[in-house]
Amino acid sequence: MKKILHIFFIVAVTSTALNAQNNSTLDPLTTIKFDSTTIDYGEIKKGSDGVRVFTFTNTGEELLKIYKIYSSCSCDILSKPENPIKPGDKGEIKVKYDTNKVGPIVKTLTVYGNIKEKLIPLKLKGLVLKDS
Repeated sequence: MKKILHIFFIVAVTSTALNAQNNSTLDPLTTIKFDSTTIDYGEIKKGSDGVRVFTFTNTGEELLKIYKIYSSCSCDILSKPENPIKPGDKGEIKVKYDTNKVGPIVKTLTVYGNIKEKLIPLKLKGLVLKDS
């Protein structure tokens, strides 16, 4: 039983490591600069437009590829660049927060790409107010 668990553990770790390397080691690394890593909705009414945009620039010397954006929230990632961003060019990540949920907005998105930082957290904050 211990041998089976040991083999399972080795396979799981190796698989995870290989999957992580698939994207990060095959593409040359570059750098990215966001205009802002936080979107502040402020105080907004329930049902308001929750669409916002994170804008960034490829500040490196290689093509920038956004592999995936992880979301810890009830927000949708409406769009992200599907094609590589050339050095010096800008890109956008469009998100939508569900403003029908009354209360504080404290959410994080995580950008994963061929960037030196590996993962970049983007934050959403604000307060959805009750109907008057």
